[in-house]
Amino acid sequence: MNYLAHLYLSGSNKGLVIGNFIADHVKGKSFLDYPKSIQNGILLHRKIDHFTDHHKLFKKNVSLLFPRFRHYSRVIVDMFFDHFLAAQWELYHTDSLEEFSSQFYQLMQEYRGNLPNKTKIILPIMSKYNWLLTYQTLEGLKHILFQMSQRTRFDSNMTLAVVELEKNYSKICLDFNTFFSQLINFVQSEKAKLS
Repeated sequence: MNYLAHLYLSGSNKGLVIGNFIADHVKGKSFLDYPKSIQNGILLHRKIDHFTDHHKLFKKNVSLLFPRFRHYSRVIVDMFFDHFLAAQWELYHTDSLEEFSSQFYQLMQEYRGNLPNKTKIILPIMSKYNWLLTYQTLEGLKHILFQMSQRTRFDSNMTLAVVELEKNYSKICLDFNTFFSQLINFVQSEKAKLS
């Protein structure tokens, strides 16, 4: 899953939100350098990634994209799934996505001192273009994929992935909805263990 799903799944616990957001920039056991609540967010992020990577519906969609996008396929499916969460946001959250995004960016400013350097680099870009809100539209998703493709070592053609999404939109949406309901149940169970 990508940023929006990780943040949504963290709930209202600030430590979980921060840890879940920074987790990709915290390697190995260096998560132990953080306060316990942030450690739990990092661990939760890792569990979400493991669940996602091994889920048959996620793997099915990665396989769909793999012939064209190779090892970028997993990242693209993460983005597709964030798009479906954003597009159907009112089914999952009482706050608007705009309010949710604003609260998140404010929280990150408050805890800026706890963020790894790589997170500090990406956060201003993410905030400036409001990626969390931009996920809602296909045009916005294409724009984010373009920004991400600018940072890849090889020509990823990620922006062309939106064409594949449009061709298979209803099928991928159905896969996401089934997958995400299972992920929510998994995360609730994992959060209970962490507390």
